[in-house]
Amino acid sequence: MKTELISFLEKYEERIIGQSLNLRLLLSAVLSGGHVLLEGVPGTGKTQMVRTLASLLGGSFNRIQFTPDLLPSDITGSMIYNMKESTFQTLKGPIFTNILLADEINRTPAKTQAALLEAMEEKQVTIQGETYPLPKVFFVVATQNPIEFEGTYPLPEAQQDRFLFKLKIDFPAFEEEKYVLKQVIENSFYEKPLASILDMDTFLRIRNEISKVTVSDNVLDYTMQIVRKTRDSETIRFGASTRAGISIGKAAQSWAYLAGRDYVTPDDIKMVAKPALRHRIQLSPHVELEGATVDQIIEELVGSVPVPR
Repeated sequence: MKTELISFLEKYEERIIGQSLNLRLLLSAVLSGGHVLLEGVPGTGKTQMVRTLASLLGGSFNRIQFTPDLLPSDITGSMIYNMKESTFQTLKGPIFTNILLADEINRTPAKTQAALLEAMEEKQVTIQGETYPLPKVFFVVATQNPIEFEGTYPLPEAQQDRFLFKLKIDFPAFEEEKYVLKQVIENSFYEKPLASILDMDTFLRIRNEISKVTVSDNVLDYTMQIVRKTRDSETIRFGASTRAGISIGKAAQSWAYLAGRDYVTPDDIKMVAKPALRHRIQLSPHVELEGATVDQIIEELVGSVPVPR
């Protein structure tokens, strides 16, 4: 792994306590060119996690608080008439950034949620019939609260499929949480300004190197067997799409690169399979009634697929 990424992870874990695995998965996602859905109760540091990522990357950062009255144009931008110059001008919205935090995305109706679809998939935005490209590095992190459903609008399956990962943010361990509390009370946690470790040119160079990480035919077969197993299992009502297999493969390349390797192993596939699949499959009704979780079913499914040698 490159020196820059080692420093990046050290600084990242120094600032965000008790989330080492999720930080590495989040970095793997942005290196893969994907997007991430963060799910966790309020107060677990989701916003700080994304803001710190943007600072360390040296990229621009915008945050949108999704509300029931938010309009698509509030995200993408709009065209206004300039009376002084007698011309129409395009005002670009907050989506024109490197890192976009869509906070509580399930608080806004489907029409506004869909405004992100074109941007996330095609890296472009259409305003009044005119198409504008987004930055080369464009990364959406959306958050949602898993325990409060009053006044919310569940994300459609088509939009969930656009997210490379769904990460679950849990509370840190006792000592880690105590450390955070102590630092904040003593006003020493956020005193030091956070300098960027990378810049956009370096980041794009690293992303290009990751695309060259080798994925053997045996590992590709293993990936596809896992994806296709989700479609054949009686415990799963709707299985994963082809995009899921692509997401697992690309994320595994980034994970292998972060581990200092130029090739993907079956263990890399196992590591990224759960966050890449948990939002793309739906359990059968009888399985849900028995109390099984999506993560449990994915673990059983992955464990049932023979590992290539």
